Amino acid sequence: MFLVPVGYAIYLSLFSEDHEGLGFGGGRTVFTGLRSYLSVLQDPSFLTGFGTIALYCVIFVPLVVISALALALLLDSGLVRMRRTAQMLVYLPHAVPGIIAAVIWLYLYTPGLSPVIKLFAQADITIDFLGLHTVLPSIVNIALWSGLGYNMIIFYAALQALPREVIEAATIDGAGGIRTALQVKVPIIRGSVVMVCMFSLIGALQLFTEPMLMNQATPMVNSRFTPNMYIYDAAFRRNNYGLASAASVILLIVTCVLSYAVTRWSGRRERRA
Repeated sequence: MFLVPVGYAIYLSLFSEDHEGLGFGGGRTVFTGLRSYLSVLQDPSFLTGFGTIALYCVIFVPLVVISALALALLLDSGLVRMRRTAQMLVYLPHAVPGIIAAVIWLYLYTPGLSPVIKLFAQADITIDFLGLHTVLPSIVNIALWSGLGYNMIIFYAALQALPREVIEAATIDGAGGIRTALQVKVPIIRGSVVMVCMFSLIGALQLFTEPMLMNQATPMVNSRFTPNMYIYDAAFRRNNYGLASAASVILLIVTCVLSYAVTRWSGRRERRA
């Protein structure tokens, strides 16, 4: 399920379609070696897409991890009434398919349609959610809305598995609620925190649905806005499957390297602790 598609992508990346003359008629498949990889790495739009996704990761990953952990700690503290209802309400956006969530938020971001923009206009506040400096935070907001509940459930399940005697011992020692949460609970569930960080990072690197829809609504999101959009554009708009495969393999390598780095960093922290 994993190795066969990866192997086929590597195979495709080593070939390209060669058209003779003016490009009329059928082409022939020729071996090009690493030429597609060099073309991808020398393409400014692909590198710009990686810069965009890097900025997206810097904003999204800490935000979703900290917010989900804070909500889970709040639910575990017992301060929230009707905890099951609260869990369901926070988790509910995750049950909405990603493309539907993107359509809903695109409606709320579109001038002339959005009731939110109209409400701000009544207060003499002008805001463009699809502008040059706001489109990326708008995409982060959609992903946060969709993924917050899922990650919160992971943290809450880990917190529920903590030995109650440890929490009681911290309370007897005079630790308050905030101190118990930050110095007792969070260090114990460090493994869950690292897992959520890694999954959020992998998901962020694969960003596609939200900017793909916004590409139809704003010129600030072009057809190669992210690496995944670059791959889609190369394969289905330019019909260059060798280039798309090479970009896919590069994205896979970057994802694996970052996942390995997070895992090694976590392992070193645990050994020091």
